[in-house]
Amino acid sequence: MELHTTDQNAAKQFYGSLFGWEAADFPMGPGEVYTIFKLKGEDSSAACALRKDLLDRGVPPHWMLYIAADDVDATTKRVAELGGTVMAGPFDVGENGRMSVNQDPTGAHFCLWTGKQTKGIGIAGENGAFCWADINTKNRDGAVKFYSDLLGWSFVAGENKDHSGYLHIMNGAQMIGGTPPPEMLPEQMPPHWMVYYMVADCDASTAKVQSLGGTVHVPPMDIEGAGRMSIVQDAQGAGFALFKSSMM
Repeated sequence: MELHTTDQNAAKQFYGSLFGWEAADFPMGPGEVYTIFKLKGEDSSAACALRKDLLDRGVPPHWMLYIAADDVDATTKRVAELGGTVMAGPFDVGENGRMSVNQDPTGAHFCLWTGKQTKGIGIAGENGAFCWADINTKNRDGAVKFYSDLLGWSFVAGENKDHSGYLHIMNGAQMIGGTPPPEMLPEQMPPHWMVYYMVADCDASTAKVQSLGGTVHVPPMDIEGAGRMSIVQDAQGAGFALFKSSMM
């Protein structure tokens, strides 16, 4: 998960206070650094400055999801064949890995990554770490077909399928994310991937987001049989979700 922000230093303070992340900066060029966030000594996510050309096009601060691929070149080729758009790449990121930037047929962006020295995050499913991702789009059927064909994922209904309509994303036997029914989404919301971070107390962490200058879009709410969640954004405007599992 990579944060594109208009104020890297402020973001480091925000997420450090919220999740306990420590920031390690690496030079990218004149006056630029790439930030690796660490939790318990493991890579938990990253951050960089939102490029001027994207700002000029009205792209807001956001979290970008990276998805692992065995062969980024072959998988990127399939993106175009399946109706998606290759925005950039594939290209090498030094000795760290090889990546591409893509848009699915519904309009949501994501990156593909084949790791070399850097495989990806080293911690997940713990407090302060990534735990889930939702693909939010009005064209859910199109997204289900695209990601199933591209990555071999399956989309299955949960136990509360009779009244929810939420589908879980299965990567083999592992449940990694989901997608809500289109009618649950705001009419003007653009398609996007929403990343979730696990917390010990959803209500307390949501209140802390506000105290740190962030905004709450969906206040803490219970998810039957799963836990409690909220949807928030940081002080620069990047949106993400908080989740407290009922199993922990």
